[in-house]
Amino acid sequence: MGGAEAEAVARVRADDESGAVATQPITAARLGRVPNPALIEHARERAASVENRMADHITAFSGSMRFVYLHAIWFACWIGFGAEPYPYGLLTMIVSLEAIFLSTFVMISQNRADAKRQVLANQQWETVQAEDGQNEELLRLSRQILDLTQQVHQYAKARSELEASSTTPASNGS
Repeated sequence: MGGAEAEAVARVRADDESGAVATQPITAARLGRVPNPALIEHARERAASVENRMADHITAFSGSMRFVYLHAIWFACWIGFGAEPYPYGLLTMIVSLEAIFLSTFVMISQNRADAKRQVLANQQWETVQAEDGQNEELLRLSRQILDLTQQVHQYAKARSELEASSTTPASNGS
């Protein structure tokens, strides 16, 4: 499914005050999910750069069916209206240059996706490290509880033996 189709599927209807129905993109907040704070910060940093915003918009458009339809119409008009004679040298050059630029934008988009994955991986690693420390602390506390339980058991056993030995001679003497 292309970018525009995926976007169209991932939209919901929303009524405004006038009763008109509009579609709005489904967001994590609308689904009741809290977005990852690391990704929010990454998006904020990325949005600070004009080049990144332009690359994101170009990549979003070039990955859509509108882009495909526009080019199909453009090529049909170019050939149909005879903008240049066959073998279409200028058209070939334009398409080649466009392919070079689009491949660059695809690489930029892949780099952005890799950066997001790295942000998530770093955050997950920090979480794992924190949980490992918590687990070590819980194990230490569990060992202390076990040691205390064994000491209480030994104390109770020694006391019951002491009480049993102290009550036995008294009962024999009566």
